[in-house]
Amino acid sequence: MTSFASMSAWQWLIQFFIIVVALLVANLIRCNVPLFKRSLLPSALLAGLLILCLKPFGFFSVLVNKPSMEIITYHALGLGFVAMALKNKKIKSSTTTMKVVETGAVTASTYILQGFVGLLVTIPLFLLWNSSEFFYASGLLLPMGYGQGPGQALNFGVTFSNWAAGQGINFAGADFGLSIAATGFIVGSLVGVVYMNVLRRKGKLSQKQADYREAYTLQDYESENEIPHAESIDKLTVQISLVLLVYFLVFLLMYGIEQLDLGPFGTKTLKPMVWGFNFLWGTLLGVLVKVIINRLRRTHLMQREYINNYSLDRIAGTCFDFMIVAGTAAIDFNNLRGLWLPLVLVCLLGAVATFVYVRACARRLYPDYRYEGFFSMFGMLTGTASNGMILLREIDPKFETPAANNLVLQTIPAIVFGFPVLLLMGFGPQSLKSCLITLGILAVAFAAFALFIFRKRRTQTSNKKH
Repeated sequence: MTSFASMSAWQWLIQFFIIVVALLVANLIRCNVPLFKRSLLPSALLAGLLILCLKPFGFFSVLVNKPSMEIITYHALGLGFVAMALKNKKIKSSTTTMKVVETGAVTASTYILQGFVGLLVTIPLFLLWNSSEFFYASGLLLPMGYGQGPGQALNFGVTFSNWAAGQGINFAGADFGLSIAATGFIVGSLVGVVYMNVLRRKGKLSQKQADYREAYTLQDYESENEIPHAESIDKLTVQISLVLLVYFLVFLLMYGIEQLDLGPFGTKTLKPMVWGFNFLWGTLLGVLVKVIINRLRRTHLMQREYINNYSLDRIAGTCFDFMIVAGTAAIDFNNLRGLWLPLVLVCLLGAVATFVYVRACARRLYPDYRYEGFFSMFGMLTGTASNGMILLREIDPKFETPAANNLVLQTIPAIVFGFPVLLLMGFGPQSLKSCLITLGILAVAFAAFALFIFRKRRTQTSNKKH
């Protein structure tokens, strides 16, 4: 018989207790301490940093379970993407299709640039620095941490650790990737705020007060012919059930792929990454389930609307908040003792390269709203889309420019452009030779994207003059 008085019955809940208490405390600090309020640091990141600061103390270190925090990070990422994929929300676009494609190209090319810069640091360090804890391909975790966030940084960090272990290297990939992700949030927030204040002092930005109180109408809460809020089953229960159902299908898909015979390439390159792509499978299957539900409604086989966009937004937001807190709390500084030099160099050079490149892209692609375009993209490409929106609201509180729509709509072209790059994440770590080949491919791919982004705009400008 299960004893509910034993710690094993409470172990998982204790980890969630730690996360929610840290979130509430961090939000209280964020709202009432001017320094943190001006910094625009997300409350979730501040909560994770609070846990990190308390971990050196003996009792708290025992209380926070690193494997559990990593598991929460992993599943919160997948569940959040599923919730977003299930949404039916239609966006009234104030931008053009080409601008969305170009913005997706900026996103994908920045990932490529970050991976290139990361390898430029870690490959020479590996050749010059005799360390049994340092992995030559660790620079590829820069776009996962900066560009994608804690979830992907953890997924690929664990995969890289396995690759390194097979080559006799004891690389703490999870801690390295999560540290990059946490640094990315700080870079996106603090550098963004500092640059914003510099522009304001120069008179290039006007002071605007962002109103964080969102005005919702009835249509935002529910669409026509939705199921009741509470009948035989609560509406929120239905939304959570749909998300978990899709995530169960994700598990079945990944498990099925794991059992297939994919040949040497598939076994060495694809299979090690299958479980790390839970967010991608979640997006694809979420869209598929949404299409099936909508088809059933159009054929009148399903009479009521079961998808509620507002509830799915809240589920996704909660998952991503938990992901950031747990991902930051899972960092173990003891595992990074021999990796501080590459970690600092990768994060520093990655921040400089991202800042310079995104600013140049914003100047070329968004001449009428260059600063709004820059801050939205820079925040996203060092943190998450939420960070981009937070920075954007400081100078465009009512989203009057197309920058917000560009940020949301660019996801699909960015996935299309960036998917081949993700395959390199499974090829580069296989050997030093593979990593050097990956470095060359990234250089060529970045040149191709840069030619598309910059040369195309020059042609249009030239035509206007004639």
